[in-house]
Amino acid sequence: MEQTHSQWYIGAPNGVILCINRRNGCELSGELYHSYSAAATEFSDLGQMTLLMEKLYDVLQFPHVGTNERSFFEQNKPYMQRQERTKVMSDDQLLQKHGDIGTFIVRVQHRQNSSWQGRITWMEEDKTIQFRSVWEMVKLIENAVDTVSMSEDGEQPTWTE
Repeated sequence: MEQTHSQWYIGAPNGVILCINRRNGCELSGELYHSYSAAATEFSDLGQMTLLMEKLYDVLQFPHVGTNERSFFEQNKPYMQRQERTKVMSDDQLLQKHGDIGTFIVRVQHRQNSSWQGRITWMEEDKTIQFRSVWEMVKLIENAVDTVSMSEDGEQPTWTE
């Protein structure tokens, strides 16, 4: 029986493919791909991954950030100016990328309340779930690759919701 992969789509200019390739204790590392570079961007842990993704979203100015950084000092932030980016990889090319441990399609729809909201698809299981924060997205990734045990209070997000 042929699998249809109904949840496999990018669907937004800021769609990212996360390829989890290594696990060192609780730390997950791998590569992320987006349409604006043919080369992978490596990350050594999920914290670095989120910073790299946030920088991409800042450059694209999409999704628009709901909470602006405040400062009493003039700051020169050239990366905050909109830069036109040309897609160099198609959605089909992005969807061909896979991690050794797990692969996820991340579609951040909003950056509100100093966090992200969107949808994440676990490609190996063809499951999609919404997340309400960066923390929740990270916990879903960790849960999918079996690095986190369920907390006692059951508050941790899971793919079975």
